[in-house]
Amino acid sequence: MPTYDYVCDQCGHEFELFQSIKDKLKRKCPECKKLKLRRLFGTGAAVVFKGSGFYQTDYRSESYKKAADKEKKAKETAASDKKDSSSKTAGDSKKSDTKPKKSSGDK
Repeated sequence: MPTYDYVCDQCGHEFELFQSIKDKLKRKCPECKKLKLRRLFGTGAAVVFKGSGFYQTDYRSESYKKAADKEKKAKETAASDKKDSSSKTAGDSKKSDTKPKKSSGDK
């Protein structure tokens, strides 16, 4: 059941009323008791998510999801390329690291 906003044109009293969609419009103001009450246009029947369990990312568009997947794959590729290049550099340094041989005259 939605919440509707009402205002009295006679006294200016404004209030919200929780009522069924099938209920008749209220006409009598609870403050001044005149028949000058009118319902305002607003978000009376809008869906409002409150509480935990609803996240902004739950209802993302397909185009957003595809772009996010492409970005994720690009980052993974860049990380694996960086890992491969660092392992090659480490392997090159091991080859140049040789020990000098002792001569037969040195003891």
